[in-house]
Amino acid sequence: MGEVAARAGVAPSSIYRRWGTVEALTTDVAITWLTTTSPIPDTGSIDGDLRVYAANVARDLTGPDGLAVLHLVIALSKAGEDGKRARDAFLAERARQVQVMLDRARGRGERSPDVLDVLDHLLAPMYIRILFETGSLTTDYVDTLVDRLLALTPPRG
Repeated sequence: MGEVAARAGVAPSSIYRRWGTVEALTTDVAITWLTTTSPIPDTGSIDGDLRVYAANVARDLTGPDGLAVLHLVIALSKAGEDGKRARDAFLAERARQVQVMLDRARGRGERSPDVLDVLDHLLAPMYIRILFETGSLTTDYVDTLVDRLLALTPPRG
């Protein structure tokens, strides 16, 4: 916290007053990164929205900060109850972004997957590839994930 205060040119008490804990500060950093790097697309279709969103997530994960943010969230999850709340806040923001797209699609009368399906079938495979360096996030790979997700989505009933 002292280094953050020094870089910001403020007293450490200002940082503590604003965030209270390192976990709260780093959560804010991670969520700010998430909301500024992966805006919620509105292409007019769930297919288009998911493709743009997935491409943005892939770009962000492979960018200069992506792996560091994932490692931060993992580290937070091991930092006691405050850390688990921080991790949960990060994941909740990702789910909120997805839910916005899904709600718009349903409002247009489109069939759309559930949030957990998007997390499990679209985002999780990308996170695994990046965390374990098991493959790259090519456009073809990301599009295949979207195709599989949409194929699993039951028709509106």
